[in-house]
Amino acid sequence: MSNKMYDILKGTFLINDDAIKNWQFILFCTVLAIVMIASSHSAERKVHTIAKLNNEVRELRSEFVDGRSKLMDMKMESTVTRKMAGREIKPSLTPPYKIKVKARD
Repeated sequence: MSNKMYDILKGTFLINDDAIKNWQFILFCTVLAIVMIASSHSAERKVHTIAKLNNEVRELRSEFVDGRSKLMDMKMESTVTRKMAGREIKPSLTPPYKIKVKARD
């Protein structure tokens, strides 16, 4: 048992007659490790992109809500009346009436 461990530490399994099998396995493990590391980096990059996009969505949603509330405030009759008072335009005191057009046969 200790003789085999000593051979592994010395690296004799890499220079024996059947060492090509060992080298193929080592190369295969190395390629697998590189693929695993690349896949991990790709997944990490995607996670960061998703987090950045989620922050941007939250920011845009808050801007939308803010803009919508400003629009609702601007559309109110009291706001329009107040802004038009500076131009001396006042709301009509007489209500509007419908004009009915009779269709010709």
